[in-house]
Amino acid sequence: MNTPFISLCPEITRANALTLMDWLEDEEVTRYLSDSRHVSRLIEQVVGRVQLPILTHLFNQGGRFFMAYDQHDVPVGFVRLAKTGPDCEMVLVIGDRENWGRKLGASAIREGMKFAFFEMRAEKLIAKIQADNVRSLNAFLHGGFLLESETLAMKSLAMSSARYLRLLRERPALHTADIHITEIDKARLRNLLDLELGPDVFELEHEIERAIVVDPRKVAEDVVTMNSRALLQVDDEEVEVTLVYPEVADDRAGKLSICSGIGTAILGYKEGDAFNWRIPNRTCHIRIGKVLYQPEAAGDFHL
Repeated sequence: MNTPFISLCPEITRANALTLMDWLEDEEVTRYLSDSRHVSRLIEQVVGRVQLPILTHLFNQGGRFFMAYDQHDVPVGFVRLAKTGPDCEMVLVIGDRENWGRKLGASAIREGMKFAFFEMRAEKLIAKIQADNVRSLNAFLHGGFLLESETLAMKSLAMSSARYLRLLRERPALHTADIHITEIDKARLRNLLDLELGPDVFELEHEIERAIVVDPRKVAEDVVTMNSRALLQVDDEEVEVTLVYPEVADDRAGKLSICSGIGTAILGYKEGDAFNWRIPNRTCHIRIGKVLYQPEAAGDFHL
C-alpha cells in the first residue's frame, strides 16, 4: 500500500521525547517552528527531571499532543492542538527530513482535523504558517483550509466545522475507500453515539459522517453492515467476526462491538477492500475477505 498513511497516538513515551529532541536539533526542521527553542528546552527538562516511561500528561499541558506514526509504526512527526474557546490551533511538524515530500503532512492534517472536530468539538481550526513556508501552506490549502488573514511574515488559514463536514463527504482521503451504511444502521448508530460510550467513539462518528448512506433494500450484498458476519484478514491472521452492537458483544464468540477498534474499522467496507487502521498499540492491515452473512441480503431487515 503506497498511499500516505498517518495515525496520531496520544500516548507520549520517554523514547518519543528523545526522538523529539533529535528532530528539534535539526535547524531545517525548526526553521518555521517559532517556539522550537522553547519546546526543545521544555522536552529536555522533562526528560531530565521525570524518570517515567509515559510522559503524556506533561505534554498535554495547554493542549493535546500527538506523535504521528506511519503505516510501519515508525514515528515521523508530531501534531499539537491547542483549544481556546470554540477555536483550535494546529501545529504540525514532520520531524525526519527523509520523509518530506511523501505527503505525510497532508495525511497528518486530516488526522488532526478528525481529533479537533470530533473529539475536541472545535468550531474552527486555525493554522498559523510563516509566509515563506510554501510546503506547509500548500499542504493545508490542499486539505481545504482557506486564507483567513495575512501579514508580510505570517498567514492564518482556517477550516470551519461546517466546511470540514462537507469536504469529508465530498473528498475522501487517499488511503481510504468509500464506505456505505444503510439508513437504518445510521439512525441506530446515531442513537448509540448519543449515549457517549467512551473516549474513542469519535472514530465511529467520523466513519458515519463520511459514509455514503443507502436504502437497506439497495445496499450491495458484499458490504459489511450491522449484524453482518465476515471473514477478515488482520495482518497475518484470518478471523471470522460478526459486527454487533455493544450490548451483545462477545469476543470469545466472535461478536465484535461496533465501538471496538476493528469493529469501527470494517463498517461499510466491501469484499476485497484492504486498508490500514490504528488500534491502541499498533497499526494493523485489514482486508475484507468475504461477507458470509448480511441481514439485508437475507431479508432480515428486523436485525
